Amino acid sequence: MGHASVPIAYTYTPSHTEGGNTSPLQPYIPHDSLNNALGSIRVLGLDLREHELKPHLSTVMSAIQEHKKGAAEQVVVSGILPVLALSLRTRGPLTLPTATLVAELAKESVVSKGFGEAGLVSALLSVLTSMDQELLLHATQAISRLAYDSTTQQELLLLQGAVPRLVSILLRGPGGPLEAACLRALCNLSNMGEAEEAGLLWEKGPALRPEECVYRGLPPHACALGSSVTLVRVVRRGAGQYACSVEVSQRCSASFWNLHGHGRSERRFPLSGLAGCSRWYKGLPPRAQGLKTRVFQTFL
Repeated sequence: MGHASVPIAYTYTPSHTEGGNTSPLQPYIPHDSLNNALGSIRVLGLDLREHELKPHLSTVMSAIQEHKKGAAEQVVVSGILPVLALSLRTRGPLTLPTATLVAELAKESVVSKGFGEAGLVSALLSVLTSMDQELLLHATQAISRLAYDSTTQQELLLLQGAVPRLVSILLRGPGGPLEAACLRALCNLSNMGEAEEAGLLWEKGPALRPEECVYRGLPPHACALGSSVTLVRVVRRGAGQYACSVEVSQRCSASFWNLHGHGRSERRFPLSGLAGCSRWYKGLPPRAQGLKTRVFQTFL
């Protein structure tokens, strides 16, 4: 038996005070279809059958993709984020459409800043143990978007073990969009600020030592001497122990280096374990000035 439409509307009304102060959320014009979808997801949650919940997830997805005014704020006040986290952990037929929606919501900072409290960060990381390539792609994209230009989210993701899970996927050699998404996520966890719009072209480079994987990311038009090069290296140090380094440098002439010096900056952030990470990751102070590098030590 299907459920009737839930007559609940999540709306936001700005407070009218003498000083004109309002809530940090921006006021919006309510969208009836979006209100109904959010109400159904929030109230009925995982009790909905697959065919009943999918249309509601699609409605929310469309509103976010179309950048409808106030849609992101409407999602925030609806309280559906914990429900989405539960759906990801359930690993049922709704996991993939939920991951797709969460990846889209991660683009909206007003929504994504609530992911940690709602349990969506840990739920996304749990998905990274899946073997479903499409599911992994959406979860990795969400993690990359969360970490982009947000030290708070980077800190949370690192503490909850994002690096070893991403490295595990890389070592399986997925190739294609999933490999690129993993590499971009590692760059953003390193605070390198690799936006999807930059469109880095990733290729696997020659290894300099045994049991090493090297990935090189170049901008689509990387002919200029000042263009940047991103290198991600994964090196096996011992049984189950790996070092993952992310480095961004510039392709410059020798005269540039003579002019600006040859310094190099490196910070080490030890991490361990899939279930949780050591707080040692706070790292050591930089030893020199120059190229931007970050190294993770991790156990798989």
